[in-house]
Amino acid sequence: MLNTETDEPARMPTDDLPEETQPASKMAKPGRKRRIVAAVAGLALLAGAAAVGTTLPDPTSSEAYAALAGEKASVESERDSAKSSYESMKSKYDTLQNGITDREAKVTARETEVGKADAAVKTAEAAVKVREDAVTGAEKTKAANTIGDGTWTVGKDIEAGTYRAAADVGSSCYWGIYATGSNGSNIIENDLPGGGRPTVALNSGQDFKSTQCGKWEKQ
Repeated sequence: MLNTETDEPARMPTDDLPEETQPASKMAKPGRKRRIVAAVAGLALLAGAAAVGTTLPDPTSSEAYAALAGEKASVESERDSAKSSYESMKSKYDTLQNGITDREAKVTARETEVGKADAAVKTAEAAVKVREDAVTGAEKTKAANTIGDGTWTVGKDIEAGTYRAAADVGSSCYWGIYATGSNGSNIIENDLPGGGRPTVALNSGQDFKSTQCGKWEKQ
């Protein structure tokens, strides 16, 4: 049916139509109501859960918690005791270590002193050795330049030079100088000094004979 004023089909009233034929906008209202009811139910559940949560027991008041707390306190006590024992032992160790260090320092100082003393002794021994060597050398030289009773060839048995009696001679002393190889037949010089400390000059190519005159030393 057309609307004579607008030439558009005339709209029929919808209120009298059956529910199945009602527009979609009016059909949606019961669905919104159901969603609102579900939301309210959810909020109620959340509120109930919160209420239940506030009534849970305190875990710190349980026996297990108390037992763990006791074990923790025991372990901490053992730790503190061990720490105290360690500190005491460390203090004793440090004291001993310091004592050892002091003794080692003293030992080192003594060793240094001993080393200096040893060096001084070695120096003295070396000096004594030098003097002994000098005395020995002088004695050897003196011995080599000292002759007694007997017949000596100058330049072979004894060195040429001036010789003197080491001590006063007696009245029985006799000395003689001969030409070498003459067997005492070629007398160059001789004497019976009878006392004192006689002196003789000997040259190569001569023989020297001494009888009961003691030692003669080269001058």
